[in-house]
Amino acid sequence: MLGVDEAGRGPVLGAMVYACAVAPLSYKETLATQAYADSKTLSEAERSRLFKALAADPSCVYVADLLSAQFISGQMLGRARVSLNAVAEQSTMGLIQDVLDAGVQLKEVFIDTVGDPDRYRAKLERAFPGIAFTVCPKADALYPIVSAASIAAKVLRDTSLQVEQQQLPAKQAGSLGNGYPSDPVTQAWLAGHFDAVWGFPPLVRFSWETCSRILEERCVKVTWPADSSSAGGGGGNAQQTLACFRQPTDNSGESSGMGRHPYFRLRRLQRVAAF
Repeated sequence: MLGVDEAGRGPVLGAMVYACAVAPLSYKETLATQAYADSKTLSEAERSRLFKALAADPSCVYVADLLSAQFISGQMLGRARVSLNAVAEQSTMGLIQDVLDAGVQLKEVFIDTVGDPDRYRAKLERAFPGIAFTVCPKADALYPIVSAASIAAKVLRDTSLQVEQQQLPAKQAGSLGNGYPSDPVTQAWLAGHFDAVWGFPPLVRFSWETCSRILEERCVKVTWPADSSSAGGGGGNAQQTLACFRQPTDNSGESSGMGRHPYFRLRRLQRVAAF
């Protein structure tokens, strides 16, 4: 059996960590006696103790996927934008595949829900036929195998944030708060530690609205030539073409790109009819 949970989905600072715990089905009753619980209900000392017990348990192992703030921002702000839910689903499916590739014969998988549980379960069943999936809210409080994964994810997330904080230059040192956008201490740190050109340090998720607002209001404005209405003649949503590879036309080389494959539209590639 395998359980999956995450830590760090909401914070504006640091990585999001997805972790899975794996154990034999015959270990289910024993696992229920290990005092594993939703990591959010445990103190830091309790999580640390249980994480050490998990690491030392030969019958229950964990695997983790650490998604850095830079990775999350790149996914959510790239040309082909990927939602946080999609990032989470990709990470979960990657962990399951890693466990299968290691030779584990999975029979049951328990997952804390991301979005619509029925849609998510159907997607998982299509990707991994023959495995019984349970996808529901509060799975970390209902199933000890998910609770174990929750503890591993939380401890690894906190440790990674501490390491990133230690690596900050002295001028960016200071209390980060709890890392959530609503925390006044975190808000104050963000407001006082950004570069007018390059933005925030690597541990900050640029894609969060809190950061986007600061970047828009307080950083240097950048205007790209292709964004100007005078560049290519017309501007708007028109797709630009390379003038040296076309015959002059009345539309100044613009193409809407409608009806073309996203690969070409995202890269603004234009079919050339004449040289």
